[in-house]
Amino acid sequence: MIDNKNKILQAERAVLVGVIQKDQTEAQVNEYLDELAFLAETAGAVTIHRFTQKLAHPDSRHFVGKGKLEEIKQYVLAKDIRVLIFDDELTPAQQRNWEKDAKLRAIDRQEIILDIFITRAKTREAVLQVELAALQQMLPRLKRLWSHLDRQRGGGTMQRDAGETQLEMDQRKIRDKIAKVRRDLAEVVAQRATQRKQRKRVPLPTFSIVGYTNAGKSSLLNKLTGSEVLAANKLFATLDPTTRRLALPSGRALLLTDTVGFVRRLPHRLVEAFKATLEEAVQADFLVHVIDLGSPERDKHAETTLQVLTEIGAGDRPVITVLNKADLCDEVERAQALAAYPDAKLISTKTGEGLPALLQRLEECAASRDEHMTLLIPHDQYAMLSKLHAGATIIHSKALAEGTRVEAFIPTRLQEACRVWAVRE
Repeated sequence: MIDNKNKILQAERAVLVGVIQKDQTEAQVNEYLDELAFLAETAGAVTIHRFTQKLAHPDSRHFVGKGKLEEIKQYVLAKDIRVLIFDDELTPAQQRNWEKDAKLRAIDRQEIILDIFITRAKTREAVLQVELAALQQMLPRLKRLWSHLDRQRGGGTMQRDAGETQLEMDQRKIRDKIAKVRRDLAEVVAQRATQRKQRKRVPLPTFSIVGYTNAGKSSLLNKLTGSEVLAANKLFATLDPTTRRLALPSGRALLLTDTVGFVRRLPHRLVEAFKATLEEAVQADFLVHVIDLGSPERDKHAETTLQVLTEIGAGDRPVITVLNKADLCDEVERAQALAAYPDAKLISTKTGEGLPALLQRLEECAASRDEHMTLLIPHDQYAMLSKLHAGATIIHSKALAEGTRVEAFIPTRLQEACRVWAVRE
């Protein structure tokens, strides 16, 4: 297993680097670096400065050009900085060249995100998912490492053969670990699938809370259900899906699930690794899309979330849009947001503003899936009565001489079977 305490950054002073490529503007890249700074801060780094450079194509050796290379080297030497964080993905060769030519450790956005995931993983599933992603990242870097060591030793046939043998051994070890982690993860995923089937036996409507990281998803789950899921002003505070039963004012019940937060350019290996988490969104009847109302990147974050949902096969799910953190915005900002998202519910998980209206919307969605029926179940139909208690939302039940009178919200799969006992009122 990976060591959750083995962080890449531990209060390191770091410099951020972004390259403005031909399809980007300087403003866009600075916005990306703002988010990278938040990621770095979450991982434990202290960002001191940022560098940007316009390039048609990234340099193959150092990602930035020679002039910018020298500028960075002079700056970090004067400020005693040893870590560079790039917003773009670096190759193993580029990382090695920075270490060789500038005595600097160069890491990228993907490594920062992986580092955060490592520290946030708590359950067995999350730990396995992160370990798989870390091993997949490590494998292509082995060859570069051994080539570098071979050159340091000065070459020679025997040395190269030894290096190649060791490389093959290391690759085999990592592939074996990957295979084992995948087997272990498959078992955990199967367990989650079993749990999901068990929930479906009680066919309550399912709602998954989705959105950009730090939008307030966990806070919403806590506020509505009285849960105590970790909710912090940090990226990726929640990695494992948490499902809670929510009783609506009408007496109807539903299942509400908090999911991992999305982020721009989430590494594909992490998207793959966290498929089990994201499957909660795919399997849900409805999605609750939480958007940080006050974020200057509000619309881009919303777009990223919807894009990821489409990629994982949940793009066709009905969506309830929620504009959170209304307490931090003035009337003008509120009006502008509602103009952009006219069907959205404006809320504050901190003050409780707008939550009654949101509950009413959840009620309407749940009602669209169930049918309100009053039934008179004969005493000899105890099996059907048992199914109703297991799978329907019972509002009222009373034993009468001719049978049991039940008022309930009936799920789709039971409706047809119940109509024979429906009471016409």
